[in-house]
Amino acid sequence: MANYIVGDPQGCFRELQMLLEQAQFNAKLDTLWIAGDLVARGPDSLEVLRFARSLGKSLKVVLGNHDLHLLAVANGIHRIKDKDRTRPILEAPDRDELLDWLRQQPLMQEHAEFVVCHAGISPLWDLDTARANALYVQEALSGSHWVTLLKEMYDNQPELWDCTLTGYAKLRYIINAFTRMRYCYANGGLDMACKQPPSEVSDPNLVPWFEWPDRVKLSKTVLFGHWAALEGYQNSNVIGLDTGCVWGGSLTMIRWEDQRYFVQAAL
Repeated sequence: MANYIVGDPQGCFRELQMLLEQAQFNAKLDTLWIAGDLVARGPDSLEVLRFARSLGKSLKVVLGNHDLHLLAVANGIHRIKDKDRTRPILEAPDRDELLDWLRQQPLMQEHAEFVVCHAGISPLWDLDTARANALYVQEALSGSHWVTLLKEMYDNQPELWDCTLTGYAKLRYIINAFTRMRYCYANGGLDMACKQPPSEVSDPNLVPWFEWPDRVKLSKTVLFGHWAALEGYQNSNVIGLDTGCVWGGSLTMIRWEDQRYFVQAAL
């Protein structure tokens, strides 16, 4: 009974299957955790989505920014872009079942020893705050006004967390932190523009969220995806798993119990 955590599949279905075969993943015994972005730029987003849903209780997945964008496109909020390669989902006979399942997934999943989210946890949050905020968005996406939320999420403001935030401003910050965050300013505010690896950033005011000096210490390891330019990352309590399979890199997965990594090169 092992726990396997994998970085962003982004429609790379064949690589995901090869990775699971390499690790001898057993859906009857093991649990697969996916750090968001099931869909988007890879060739087989529909197959990834169907496979994930088929795993039932053997799967724990979180929403990524591309997953949320797919929901927005499906509801006419944005036009589909050919580079996203998600049109087969929108034209599939089981489209509605798949999208309804997707929108009910959380922004954070939790194990006794770790948490999984797409981009990370705001450095201004403790775990209780992260839990509450993830649930706040999940309930909104499962509620009657979820399409309005998808319309309202496309903004970079507010960039700074404030416990007095309410409504769509609060929802937007939470979504941005969990699904889009990479860098923080000196005051802990989120920068949504820079996507470069830290080695290429010369602005002294920007620091990766997990290296922000006053980051709240968490009692569990945070595993995340989203940031392919890191090409994987690990310190004592943070593990980045996105190694850019969709960009010609690889798909990376860790088995939590013995900390063994499994890597499948892009086909």
